[in-house]
Amino acid sequence: MKKRVVVTGMGIISPAGLTVQSFWENISNGFSGIDYIKSFDTSGYPTRIGGEIKGFNPDDHFSSKEQSRMDTFTQYTMTAAKQAINQASLSLRELDPYRVGVLVGSGMGGTNMVLENHHKILFKGPRRVSPYLASGMLINAPANEISLLLGAKGKSGAFVTACAASSNAIGEAMRSIQYGEADIVIAGGAEGAITPLDLASFSRIKALSTNNEEPHKASRPFDKQRDGFVIGAGGGMVVLESLDSALERGVPILAEFSGYGATTDAYHITAPDPDAKGAERAIQNAISDAGLTPSDIDYVNAHGTSTKLNDYTETIAIKKVFGQDAVDLPVSSIKSMTGHMLGGAGAAEFISSVLTIQHQLIPPTINYEEADEGMNLNYVPNKAQKRDVDNVLSNSFGFGGHNACLIIKKFQ
Repeated sequence: MKKRVVVTGMGIISPAGLTVQSFWENISNGFSGIDYIKSFDTSGYPTRIGGEIKGFNPDDHFSSKEQSRMDTFTQYTMTAAKQAINQASLSLRELDPYRVGVLVGSGMGGTNMVLENHHKILFKGPRRVSPYLASGMLINAPANEISLLLGAKGKSGAFVTACAASSNAIGEAMRSIQYGEADIVIAGGAEGAITPLDLASFSRIKALSTNNEEPHKASRPFDKQRDGFVIGAGGGMVVLESLDSALERGVPILAEFSGYGATTDAYHITAPDPDAKGAERAIQNAISDAGLTPSDIDYVNAHGTSTKLNDYTETIAIKKVFGQDAVDLPVSSIKSMTGHMLGGAGAAEFISSVLTIQHQLIPPTINYEEADEGMNLNYVPNKAQKRDVDNVLSNSFGFGGHNACLIIKKFQ
């Protein structure tokens, strides 16, 4: 029999807040964290806006030696993980370290570190490259750092499934606990991908919004005037554990994590399947895995990237799964406020889903002004909606056709 899995800790670093509390206050009130990119000169780029992390000082969290070995995305992941670990009152002094795992996702990994050291090669020579580059640029670096921090010796690793990465990491963490591989897993992911290389690469495929005149209005999921996603940085981490473990430790339970579905489109390297078959199946699998039916879902935390193709195909998938109920089902995208945190997005949206259940309040899709043809769902336009929410579906769909869907439920 599968073990029940619960959430006992959460941490987040995002454009909309550097703590869980500030993050929720901002997204529930429709505050956008998107602005002009200030970390480098964007004058030669078609897009000059993004969801940068504001007010984050590495000196507040890490020694100079630690900073030298950590890329930006690792610093974000570690800081979020520390928040989650503290909330969960997690210490391995009285636990079996081989029963505690760490699974982290990211799409881009250590691009900041790569660019900095490539610059050193070009202008100062190869001997000036950091000795930490070989380990620090790797996408499994955060999992390694968190394991070292805690002394966790169970299963650890990284998931690299583009924008679905942290959702896959959280889903696979649940599986490890359900089937007895671990009692506790720290899971999630992050991205530090607002760099010249990242901005140029997504600009070249015309995936980004070019609404540079109004940064706060550029990310507009499901709106007719959407013209691309807004790149964001940050992510989130959660502590998942078996219900037995949480009860034995006597820690507060924030929510239950009950369902996970993952599929692959096998259609295109970047575009989603226009028939939304993979997304539809992933949603169905997650709902079934949770022991629920579509009518049990009270809210969909959408992938909602603000691109023409994704928002349309996600709407199709929701209509296929929920049928006539789809029109009244609340569907919102917090990417309208955070931008798209790529591999860290799913973790932030998982946390948002838990908070939605705790507060019985659905965060809005801001900048929604005009309905697009064939897209007639309740996208929770511009203002949060008070609802009874027991079960949330959170969707993540990544480049390469990776689909990961999660079900979070009110703990009873």
